[in-house]
Amino acid sequence: MTKEIAIVYPVAGLSSRFGGKIKQFARVGPEGETLIEYSVSQALRAGFDKIVFVVGEKTSGLFKEMFGDNYNGVPVFYVFQSYDKEKRNKPWGTAEILCCVKDVIDCPFVFCNGDDIYGENTFRELYEHLLESDECATIGYRLIDSIPENGSVHRGIFKIVDNYVEGLKETLNISKDRLNEIGLSYDSHCSMNIFGLHPEVIDLMRWEFMKFKRENSDDKDIEFLIPNELSKLVERGKIKMRVYSAEDKWFGVTNPEDEEIVRRELRNEVES
Repeated sequence: MTKEIAIVYPVAGLSSRFGGKIKQFARVGPEGETLIEYSVSQALRAGFDKIVFVVGEKTSGLFKEMFGDNYNGVPVFYVFQSYDKEKRNKPWGTAEILCCVKDVIDCPFVFCNGDDIYGENTFRELYEHLLESDECATIGYRLIDSIPENGSVHRGIFKIVDNYVEGLKETLNISKDRLNEIGLSYDSHCSMNIFGLHPEVIDLMRWEFMKFKRENSDDKDIEFLIPNELSKLVERGKIKMRVYSAEDKWFGVTNPEDEEIVRRELRNEVES
């Protein structure tokens, strides 16, 4: 029996930094493709067998209209991420998404941002890893390639030993002129939130989430975030996670001005 591999996109929220618009629908591709269409096309060329969108109240209808129940011959599933608006100001976070997909994921899967372009080689590397290995996997990006010329960003920095993750720590306000000051270098590797996981991780995450909710029931803004929680599972020896160095360049849309940058980079990529 051939093993199926799914891809999971969390696309439930809107970004206030993007003017309240749905950034995944920014048209950045050389043929006018939206950001999410371009990413899904790369994933499908790598071989994925199932697409799962984790949608919210304002994104559900738009994604269903664009992708339907079958997109280019690949079945599409929709999972709703909801929250109690009287008790919370926002959903519980990206790691809760792993709990949301428990009823539609019975195979290995890649979890990734819906507003990033990772590259076909990145998707293929994780797809092939999951076909062959029971270990989890991720892609590490050279820090210097994922921070802007000016300004600062937050990044999850890997601790890597013999090509395996030993930890993943969120580091705030990283800028090129502060790398030495905060103990980092150009060759430090960071996460861009793309992970190859197995269904067993969902069960582990569900237990952690129940505990997290009990301990933080009075905090309306705290989030249960996937890099933090996967790092804890690694540190406790619950999972092993192989790190592959990125072959492709990463492009992301966070702020409105990023839209034109990504559009230009993708055009250059096709022309080269």
